[in-house]
Amino acid sequence: MTDTDYRRVDDVVDELFARHPPQSTEPEEFWGAQYDLGLAWVWHEEGFGGLGLSRKDQPHINWRIEEAGGSTENRLSNLLGIAMGAGVLTTHGTDAQKQRWLRPMFTNQEIWCQMFSEPGAGSDLAGLSMRAEPDGDEWVVNGQKVWTTLAHVSKWGMLVTRTDPESPKHRGLTYFVVDMEANGIDVRPLYQITGEAEFSEVFFNDVRIPDENRIDSVGSGWRVSLTTLMNERVAIGGNTVPRGSGRIAKAVDVWKRSGSADPLLRDELIHLWAEVEAARLTSARANELASAGVPGPEGSIGKLAWADLNKKITSFTLDVMGLEGTLYPGGYQLTRPTSFDTSMPQKAFLRTRANSIEGGTSEIMMNILGERVLGLPGEPRVDKELPWKDVPRG
Repeated sequence: MTDTDYRRVDDVVDELFARHPPQSTEPEEFWGAQYDLGLAWVWHEEGFGGLGLSRKDQPHINWRIEEAGGSTENRLSNLLGIAMGAGVLTTHGTDAQKQRWLRPMFTNQEIWCQMFSEPGAGSDLAGLSMRAEPDGDEWVVNGQKVWTTLAHVSKWGMLVTRTDPESPKHRGLTYFVVDMEANGIDVRPLYQITGEAEFSEVFFNDVRIPDENRIDSVGSGWRVSLTTLMNERVAIGGNTVPRGSGRIAKAVDVWKRSGSADPLLRDELIHLWAEVEAARLTSARANELASAGVPGPEGSIGKLAWADLNKKITSFTLDVMGLEGTLYPGGYQLTRPTSFDTSMPQKAFLRTRANSIEGGTSEIMMNILGERVLGLPGEPRVDKELPWKDVPRG
């Protein structure tokens, strides 16, 4: 951030605090004012939650809000909307779509979910089969999605469908925003090893979506989906956090409280701290190169690194806790949460097992880095130019 950008951002933050004191203003009102002043996504254009600056300016804003006793909890409670959906709307949406959806997304008035994976289309997303067929100024959608995070509390869903089975699989897709309260949508819970149904399977039975909810042109769904996925990877692995914070801070705290004098555990903690700091600084450098729109492969680098680190840190934390780490405080209850909470070390250990799967598996991340960063030849794709309807499926 240049000195001029710092002064501009700090001046606007000061204005926000003066009009809406962070400690005494209701979160929804505060977030609305934050959006209106361009401090929601500072790299967005003015009028749509931004000031036309850079992504790397946002952590400073978030830090100032938290230091003043304000809340940035909306970014976690509506993670799929704020971290992913906003980037899609900014890159591919119309002004009317951005005007309709961005502000209530940021204020958490409307929660968002992402519906990509299907029982027969996970890592090979372009092989999906959910059909959307035109009917006047609407589309009729039928099919099933799976692993949809927070679908049960969402108002809007990011949905990719197949609209042209005659085209090759990557070119016959179209992207929509769907009202999760529409007739014909059935959301069913899928329970995880944490005991929570954080995600669901979603069934569509003749669901009608107005064409005005289509994002970009018919057939451009793969391109829009890539924008979603790259923003997701930045959200998982590309955020710049304060030094020594997050999961490593929890590990250090547990270590201190344990009173352990085991030199091997102490050595392991120091190595983990160093790895986290290296990953943090790498993410910071990547964010300095990122701009509005579609992030580059730096998000995949961060996602791959943090998925492995999160698992190692939470495993270490339970090792330090000893037998206490085998317990599950509060009991193992089947619940449907309304937000993400992994503050309990035992739950964090279980939840991070999914980090190397969600948002693209670690194997997929390595393929992306091999092809897009190192320039290695891609894996053979014999079905790439075949019409989707002619691709063999199990």
